[in-house]
Amino acid sequence: MDIKSIIKEKGYTIQDVAKKMGVNRVTLTLTLQGNPTYKKLKEIADAIDCDIVDFFRDEVSNLSTHQIKEEELTALINHKGNFYKANTIAELEKIVAEIKEI
Repeated sequence: MDIKSIIKEKGYTIQDVAKKMGVNRVTLTLTLQGNPTYKKLKEIADAIDCDIVDFFRDEVSNLSTHQIKEEELTALINHKGNFYKANTIAELEKIVAEIKEI
């Protein structure tokens, strides 16, 4: 996940995004170096007018179900305000099937 590159692609600097979020540049930089929460990712995405999923595009594009070992999978899904987490391909498939039924 390379959020800094996406910020740059969108034509912003870290300083620009920090200002839009109401934090200082150092705080945002530390957030990006750590493990940002969903809430922080959402704030950053809103500040640069993109979707959170854009932050994971490289990871998603490099995956195929044949390359994923069961213990290496973590999927986070936000569907109409409901959040789901899957740790296996089977769990992910079950969640997707449930969402399709809604």
